[in-house]
Amino acid sequence: MGNALTDILLQIDDDSVLEKLNLRKGSMQLINSAKIYELRTLLDFSKAVKATGGSASNTVHGIAKLGGKAGFFGKIGKDDTGDFFLDDTKNNGVAPYLIVDKQQSGSSMVLVSGDGERTMCTFLGAAGELEAADLSSAPFENYDILHIEGFLVQNHALILRAVQMAKAAGMLVSIDLASFNVIEENFEFLNSLVTKYVDIVFANEDEARAFTGKKPKEALTALSEQVEIAIVKTGKKGSMIGSKGVQYSVKAYKADCVDTTGAGDLYASGFLYGMSRNLPLPVCGQIGSWISSRIVQVMGAKIPDELWEEIHVKVNQIIAAS
Repeated sequence: MGNALTDILLQIDDDSVLEKLNLRKGSMQLINSAKIYELRTLLDFSKAVKATGGSASNTVHGIAKLGGKAGFFGKIGKDDTGDFFLDDTKNNGVAPYLIVDKQQSGSSMVLVSGDGERTMCTFLGAAGELEAADLSSAPFENYDILHIEGFLVQNHALILRAVQMAKAAGMLVSIDLASFNVIEENFEFLNSLVTKYVDIVFANEDEARAFTGKKPKEALTALSEQVEIAIVKTGKKGSMIGSKGVQYSVKAYKADCVDTTGAGDLYASGFLYGMSRNLPLPVCGQIGSWISSRIVQVMGAKIPDELWEEIHVKVNQIIAAS
């Protein structure tokens, strides 16, 4: 479950433009139509790449491409962008549980710096109108894990209702903490949510620090005391998994980084796919690490179809060696 957004990705040559726009590099900020106008005034979007996005959407897309069963719950507008999102979701093998709203469909302008770091400017539109009253039992009936993107956490009532319904249906609850500034702005609610309802937590170094106030290894220990499974991703250094007092280190695969957009989302794809096959946690981490190393080599959060064959071969090798 997440924001149904269409990503508009643009490579920027100079990070100084982020200062002009008053954007924190690496953050996600919600914007309005006035900010969209400012962005389009300062930047040339003629070379932008368009793709369906939203953190949870990226994750379930990856799971479906790996051969898993996945669905997506969100809200779109009755417009061309909404039609694009719906068609792309279905074409990628993900079951759509999409509510159509009168609002304009949401989009996210992703500014990619020279080092691959991405700064996201998100216009939620219809995606931001998703509310607790929209939830029905259908999306929870035939799945084992509810994965929620942290970008939804501003809507406390929606998130709380969703995790309660998931638990009632016997599902595990997984959350990607999403962005350090989202954590900072919603810390008390998020901390309570994780402690009471969440089974699996994904965080990068910045997010883990914002949530625990600790460095990666100590943050992993703290997180794994709150949930069944905690994952802290440390970029080129790999990732760490903590569960029931045991910690595992997972290596990173070498990659020529072009754009980090979707790296964490696709790591979650591999990890959750591995869990769906009851694979050992280190193997789940290896699959996630491999897939995230592939996505950073392309612009955007969707891996081209021609690369999935290579991914399947490697994933099968990882599983066979476990």
